[in-house]
Amino acid sequence: MNTDKQSYYKNNRLKQMRAFCEVVQTGSMTLAAQRLFLSQPSVTLQIQAMERELGVTVFERRGPVLKLTPDGDVLYALAKPLVDGIDSLQQNFTALHDKLESGELNIGAGESTILYILPEAVRRFVAAYPGVTLKIHNETGRDGLKMLRADEIDFAVGSLLDVPDDITYQSVVTYDPVLITPTDHPLAKLAKVTLLDISQYGLILPPRHLSTWRMVKYVFQQHNLNFTVTLEAGGWEVIKKYVELGMGISVVTDICLTGSENLARIPLGQYFPQRGYGLVFRKGRFLSPQARRFVEILNEVYSIAPLSD
Repeated sequence: MNTDKQSYYKNNRLKQMRAFCEVVQTGSMTLAAQRLFLSQPSVTLQIQAMERELGVTVFERRGPVLKLTPDGDVLYALAKPLVDGIDSLQQNFTALHDKLESGELNIGAGESTILYILPEAVRRFVAAYPGVTLKIHNETGRDGLKMLRADEIDFAVGSLLDVPDDITYQSVVTYDPVLITPTDHPLAKLAKVTLLDISQYGLILPPRHLSTWRMVKYVFQQHNLNFTVTLEAGGWEVIKKYVELGMGISVVTDICLTGSENLARIPLGQYFPQRGYGLVFRKGRFLSPQARRFVEILNEVYSIAPLSD
């Protein structure tokens, strides 16, 4: 094969792989085409050409639903890091060449993480690298993982109870579970509070798709007890305010307690495990120099060993 043909072949393969990865991420030929600024037939033809050249079928086609075949799974695991590396080459080179004086960093995190875990690391990073555009997306749980898998964020910071197979989790810091009540609440007057005592009162919890609700449900089930949720509210600051107003009690991690709240706090370590907060990565994701430096700073803040390659 002469040099011109080799160059054409490699160029074409990169376009095919990029189209393939976009289709996997979006689940749609049409959406992938929109993100690539191509026509839908063009993306379809690229996928078909790639299948012919490799002698495989990468998607099971059932109407509008696209599902990866086993061969497609293997190819995606190989292609995604390569496409990421090529697409971010200029940005990463510029960042290294300019000593991290430019570029963009996108981080996903829930409200409690943004308020209590990230501030010092963000302060240090922004002060050291003012030319880097830092975007913190207030997303957590399923939405945060969806953004991570779509490469809309570089990584996430938060709490995970279950770590999916395509995700890597590195713990950064842990906090203790605490029951918070109004200062004049009957439970605040008890020398020892049991889970049975707590079950007699309505709880204020974050939305049920988040990890706090699942943990509370699991612990109560383990003790054959039921609990009542009187209010769902997003964010520890909102929950603390509603507890202060006497609208219910709540189980939180002491990360959110500053000592200035008008609340009684009762340790729950005998029932609930410590809550860990950490770094959440998509396996195979190529971390930019900006992302790696922020991770290093966050680990420095909490005195954690550096992220390994």
